[in-house]
Amino acid sequence: MQQSLIGMGLYTPAEAERLISVRAGKLVRWLRGHTAAGVDYQPLWTPQIDLGDGKVYLGFRDLMEARVADAFIRHNLSPPKVRKAIELARDIVGDDRPLSTARLRTDGRTVFLQRVEASGDESLIDLFQKQYAFRRIVEPSLRDLEFDDGGIPSRWWPATKSKGIVVDPARAFGQPIDDETGIPTAVLARAAVSEGSIQAAARVWRVPPASIRRGAPPTHGAQTQSSTC
Repeated sequence: MQQSLIGMGLYTPAEAERLISVRAGKLVRWLRGHTAAGVDYQPLWTPQIDLGDGKVYLGFRDLMEARVADAFIRHNLSPPKVRKAIELARDIVGDDRPLSTARLRTDGRTVFLQRVEASGDESLIDLFQKQYAFRRIVEPSLRDLEFDDGGIPSRWWPATKSKGIVVDPARAFGQPIDDETGIPTAVLARAAVSEGSIQAAARVWRVPPASIRRGAPPTHGAQTQSSTC
């Protein structure tokens, strides 16, 4: 399939594993489907990227969807519930990747779909009980993401904004970059090694030393538990 990759990001499962610490094999199962204990599991969603070579690739939205699905599992939401939440939320939100929108929250037992009422109060729909719960959310659960006006993730700060590393599908095909210079962090890290010091690499690349210091590729926590989700 011929498609434009501009603004989508492009990651192999191995590259995605390094970024979000979700095992490549699990990502492949989520996006391709699999069979376990005689049960066929369909893909959790259709990947953004299809290069026509039979391999699994992830776009930026896929990366964020997988990151949130894994976070839900790590917060004690069972894999079957994550799968069901995706199915229910997909119908309500009208988005094939509903977990990576700004509208979902979890308390570790269920998943709530957020709506804002005319009064300004936030209405949370329990996706499993199909009931409404009312409460104010103090902090968004996806605090290191930036969303566009449609609630779709547009940029990810894998560390913190002050550290200046960003993953942006519109820049460098979504590879981690130093936000100040736009140079991929992997390039800056290699420069520090090849030039022998941060200062020497900064002079060669004509960037601030802080950009070289930020050059180590970001990770996202420890390895997570396995599942058949």
